[in-house]
Amino acid sequence: MMHIAIWTISILAISGVIIRPFKIAEAIWAVTGAVLLLVFGLILPSGALTGIAKGADVYLFLTGMMLLAETAREEKLFDWLAAHATNLSTGSANKLFLLIYLVGIVVTVFLSNDATAVVLTPAVAAAVKAARVKTPLPYLLICAFIANAASFVLPISNPANLVIYGSHMPSLLHWLPQYIIPSIFSIAVTYFTLRFTQRKALTEKIGINIPVPVLSQGGKTAIIGIAATAIILLVSSAEGIPLGLPTAIAGVLTSAIVIIRAKKSPWIVVKGVSWSILPLVAGLFVIVEALNKTGVIQSITAMLRQSAAHSVSGAAWGSGFIIAFASNLMNNLPVGLIAGNAVQAGHIPEMVKSAMLIGVDLGPNLSITGSLATILWLVALRREGLNITAWAFLKTGFVVMTIALLFAIASLWL
Repeated sequence: MMHIAIWTISILAISGVIIRPFKIAEAIWAVTGAVLLLVFGLILPSGALTGIAKGADVYLFLTGMMLLAETAREEKLFDWLAAHATNLSTGSANKLFLLIYLVGIVVTVFLSNDATAVVLTPAVAAAVKAARVKTPLPYLLICAFIANAASFVLPISNPANLVIYGSHMPSLLHWLPQYIIPSIFSIAVTYFTLRFTQRKALTEKIGINIPVPVLSQGGKTAIIGIAATAIILLVSSAEGIPLGLPTAIAGVLTSAIVIIRAKKSPWIVVKGVSWSILPLVAGLFVIVEALNKTGVIQSITAMLRQSAAHSVSGAAWGSGFIIAFASNLMNNLPVGLIAGNAVQAGHIPEMVKSAMLIGVDLGPNLSITGSLATILWLVALRREGLNITAWAFLKTGFVVMTIALLFAIASLWL
């Protein structure tokens, strides 16, 4: 009976996060679910604290990235980058689309998919505004799709990678041979399918000779901070150091230096950060901790072992696709936590682990709330006065994600 209650509350809470009934913020649903689990004694306070503590690295990572993004936004760095990007496109919508996509790859690979959602989305919004684009959504969709499609090039490209492998994270020299070919297929197929779905909008002419604003000293400092953060993350990953604290320190230091030099109030940056993301993540961690009590980890581990014993190839295909679609039903953070616990609990073949990680990383491109990165992207869109319906995203995502996932998993055998 207790297990049924845990699953009922968890499913309702996660559904609230995904559907957002009555336009209530995602964080409210996640936190309410966690509180109800506590109130009804379905998880002990110590268990809830354990769940929250497991997300410490993620909270620090997001804090650093959001501070970097808001500081850069406040210093008009995005407007400066947007003007340059638009002028480089020389009036071609296709060139601008490709340019934004290439930048998205770089940001995702070296700063993570969450950074793409938080940092790149405002820059793209500024670029299409500067170019006087009538239909801006195709360019903004790039930020959502490349954030997931390029998120397994490096271990640091997606916090979910750390969740899947835990303390058994492969070294960079082992990671690259394992994931570089699937990443190339994922990135390339996502580009061509996304461009195909947006082909009508890409026929319009865009503005040229956009005036380039003067970059402030604070903007230059923000660029240095973002570049330094990328280097710090690469070094931390190579040394096996958790990424959260270095990212948070880089974000806080960059913001502090910019604010002090510009003689501005810290409140200007602090109030612009979407802090509600942190309780959202914490609530999901508590929900997953409660679900662990239902035996779901043991069941999944047993199924994976049995399936792999029968056919490693079949287990890889099955687990990759099941996890990909489950990530859209539950969000890939709880799915990744559950899958990661199952992987770490049993001796699962590397091929199956790789397929599961690709499913967790790439699968969320199906729906509007499949990953934390896409939720962050939605928040960034709303700040720009833009929005997209769940149905509109799903129609595009079904084509883009499904084809890319097929190629990415198939390429594991190459």
